Amino acid sequence: MKTITGYLRLMRPANIVTAIADILAGIAIAGYFSSGTVEARPIILLIAATIGLYGGGVVFNDVFDAKLDSIERPERPIPSGLVSLPGATLFALLLLVAGISAASLVHEDGLHSASGILAVATAACAVLYDKWGKHHSTIGPVNMGLCRGLNLLLGISIIPAAVSQYWYIGFVPVIYIAAITMISRGEVHGGSKRILYAATGLYLVVICSILSIALYHHNAVLTIIFIALFAYMIFPALSRAISNPSGPLIGKAVKAGVIALILMNASWAAAFGLPWIALIILLLLPLSLSLAKLFAVT
Repeated sequence: MKTITGYLRLMRPANIVTAIADILAGIAIAGYFSSGTVEARPIILLIAATIGLYGGGVVFNDVFDAKLDSIERPERPIPSGLVSLPGATLFALLLLVAGISAASLVHEDGLHSASGILAVATAACAVLYDKWGKHHSTIGPVNMGLCRGLNLLLGISIIPAAVSQYWYIGFVPVIYIAAITMISRGEVHGGSKRILYAATGLYLVVICSILSIALYHHNAVLTIIFIALFAYMIFPALSRAISNPSGPLIGKAVKAGVIALILMNASWAAAFGLPWIALIILLLLPLSLSLAKLFAVT
């Protein structure tokens, strides 16, 4: 039982819920829910794909950080001995393979489909970040952001043609996750107010981007409700971290930013005129918050 718990802790279940929200938002953006014929199979496959891809990515993060975690975070599953390093490595590989396989089944052309290609690209970006990207102050945040942007596009790929139509939307989560990654660098030893102010600016860029698209689709009033909830979740924690950029407060700002992805995704669904999908995505928030009490987010 302890071993199972250890593997679950490696996967960061609360974060995986936010990845599922990405997929649902992407499907909403693609217009699949308004296409007339909605099948459960491709939705389930894409959700399974993101669970594997995100889970594999975060497990590999702990695999590559095992030596450092033995000093800075000895309570984590690998340094604490709850999960062996070879076991965690195999688990991460299996998750990534399962994620890519699920994505390749969404369309008949398998790995050559938009979903298959995006899944492979997401897995590659995740491993690249875990092994190399996170050690670079400039490239790292962008690398991590790409993982989330590709995940949103993976949801959009439920209608392959929609990827070429809405590819630019993938840059918005890149900006948002880049901001969170910048903040997270001070999680252990404390951070810089300059970086926290820069992250605030990037958060505002994200909000303005969603609002501009909502205005274009004449859905601004509905979208503002979800964006207000999104802002309420991210800015108070970030403000406290700016006032006192200590490790614990920065950790709380990072946690709030990660879980608030659900609210950002609900805002996307609202911006594209699908309030009922936005509400379904919003219902993932209490699940993620509950899991965050049981398992680490960062």
